[in-house]
Amino acid sequence: MSFWFWNGLKRGIQSTRYPRLPETTPGVTPGRPMATTFASAEEAAHAASGCPVGAITAAGREALIDLRTCIHCQRCRFGGSPPVEWVNDFEWTQLARTQTSFEPLNRSFQRSLHIMVVDAGDCGACLREIKQLNNPLYNIHRLGLFFTPTPRTADVLLVVGPVTENMRGPLEKTYHAMPQPKKVVAVGTCAITGGVFGRTFASAGGAGMVLPVDLEVPGDPPPPLAILHGLLVLTGRKSLQLSQTAAAS
Repeated sequence: MSFWFWNGLKRGIQSTRYPRLPETTPGVTPGRPMATTFASAEEAAHAASGCPVGAITAAGREALIDLRTCIHCQRCRFGGSPPVEWVNDFEWTQLARTQTSFEPLNRSFQRSLHIMVVDAGDCGACLREIKQLNNPLYNIHRLGLFFTPTPRTADVLLVVGPVTENMRGPLEKTYHAMPQPKKVVAVGTCAITGGVFGRTFASAGGAGMVLPVDLEVPGDPPPPLAILHGLLVLTGRKSLQLSQTAAAS
């Protein structure tokens, strides 16, 4: 026990150095599928048929991936023969499907950004990943990012969950209570498209069906660094890296 006490004092808090330096620690991301060119059209069609949510579309010999609907079940990675390609990155933030351009918040928000999180029917997975941003490893306070419990002081609204009918009203009230300028980010597949819940009598089918969403962070759930990347994009400290064509295939 004494060893860990003195070792902790010696090493101090080991926060990630991202975004100043690349983060390559194993396990910080589950990775994502990417568009794959197979040897034949039959192999591409087989990969598409194995996706339980239709996130893979066959176009000739190419299997295209729609990250907005992908639930990261990894069947295409471990159950396919041959499997689709997989990349272990985390900078997944992309423009919302309803948007044609994006203008980040001005420079005054780069060191003082206040974030409001609304659980709009989340299963707990995406919400848990967001909570990790406050732990010593990610330590978002070092970047001037802070969570706030009230929309009156919020600059950004993070939405998780497919937006259940019971949460539609509270979500709209939260958005309208926020001061301008404000941004909305849909975090996770459910908040983007409704995920496995889809659009039903009990689910709106994603935050974009209720609010004007600016950015999307795909994943089910996305890792903390993917969410952090989205927050950095909002303030102009990171750019949109992901190909919009591949993402919206």
